[in-house]
Amino acid sequence: MDEYISFEQIPFGSESFADNPEPRCPCVLLLDTSGSMSGKPIAQLNEGIQTLKKELLADPLASKRVEIAIVTFGPVTVESDFTTVGNFFPRPLHAENDTPMGAAINLGIDMVTRRKNEYKAHGIGYYKPWIILITDGAPTDSHSKAAMQVREGEAMSSFAFFAIGVEDANFDILREISVRQPLKLKGLMFREFFIWLSGSLKSVSSKNPGNKVNLLPPTGWAEV
Repeated sequence: MDEYISFEQIPFGSESFADNPEPRCPCVLLLDTSGSMSGKPIAQLNEGIQTLKKELLADPLASKRVEIAIVTFGPVTVESDFTTVGNFFPRPLHAENDTPMGAAINLGIDMVTRRKNEYKAHGIGYYKPWIILITDGAPTDSHSKAAMQVREGEAMSSFAFFAIGVEDANFDILREISVRQPLKLKGLMFREFFIWLSGSLKSVSSKNPGNKVNLLPPTGWAEV
């Protein structure tokens, strides 16, 4: 998952966002909350999300620049729209129903596009958005449109898409969707993954405009 992400700089010129004109680093989490995630997996996922918030809040610059959004699928729900971590109050997630992964990916891409337009309209600079999919299964809906949108978005450098598989995730389908090689979470090491994610986001958001960023290696939580 070594990825160089460049900064897209736009001059600040609007009174909106005036309280915090820092450039934004948006990250949307697409989280599988289907029935197969019930029990320990969903509990560990909830703990990991709280770890992400805690780690980012501890970094003064990241707390102003990183924006988190959460979309769950089973069914598809916007749990949290893009917000800086100081205003990020994730509710406990519950596992139920099926796995409409394709629809969740489509929604996540739409949200990223909308948020980028809002940054542009208000003169706010931004880093390349991240879309992170975490699933333990296979989609129960069509994923063909999602796969096409991911590949088009990556080709245009519109966002960076990462797929993380848990336990019995269908990696053949994840490889159809993601340009990058999907990674498998070791056991239920959600906390370790979110520590890696927060560290990577802090690293990206600490750079000066125009600098390139080499992401942290996914050591400790990912299986090769």
